[in-house]
Amino acid sequence: MRTPDYPSRDSDDWAKVDSYFTDLLAPADSALEASLEANANGGLPAYDVSPMQGKMLALFVTMTGAKRVLEIGTLGGYSTIWMARALPEGGSITTIESVAHHAEVARKNIANAGVTERVDLRVGAALDVLPELTGPFDLVFIDADKPNNPSYLEWSMKLARPGTVIIGDNVVRGGAVTDSDSRDPNVRGVRTFLEMISEDPRLEATAIQTVGEKGWDGFVMAVVKAR
Repeated sequence: MRTPDYPSRDSDDWAKVDSYFTDLLAPADSALEASLEANANGGLPAYDVSPMQGKMLALFVTMTGAKRVLEIGTLGGYSTIWMARALPEGGSITTIESVAHHAEVARKNIANAGVTERVDLRVGAALDVLPELTGPFDLVFIDADKPNNPSYLEWSMKLARPGTVIIGDNVVRGGAVTDSDSRDPNVRGVRTFLEMISEDPRLEATAIQTVGEKGWDGFVMAVVKAR
């Protein structure tokens, strides 16, 4: 059982429910489990999405019919694999990782999962890589350093089209997102990110709190409206 990012007295119960759902809806998968093991052995931080969150991302790819996916923040490639597997024939995911060691672990995990031909892994700071990309992307998943979330949103919009879905992870932060006086750069980055989404007339959005094996957190999802 993983250590939750934001623990609570109910954390064990949340994790048990996640485990129950996972056994039913996303049963053990050797490639995905191997990627998590490789990440741990490689010393990567345990920031991966949970299996249920990975399955949710895969379903978003399927539901939107996305053929071109952009992921900002690869880590060890666990979420990348989930989304790459859900892509239709000819689909691709461009994923950006700033830490070379993390990217190397991810590259091996992606190859082990058999989805290398669907993944374009770029290594470098996202704000350096994003200007090199050509849109539009159909779905964008933002899951990197939170202080830069506002800039990631700006670039996501430049690389989007009407109908593009933008998902931002870790926006609840154990409830800290409500603290307007927080000096935590992660909280401040998330708050500015959310405020920008709320104020952008091109976007329609919602945010969902979640509990589970990662503790108390959540995500924001926005759709680019027709211009």
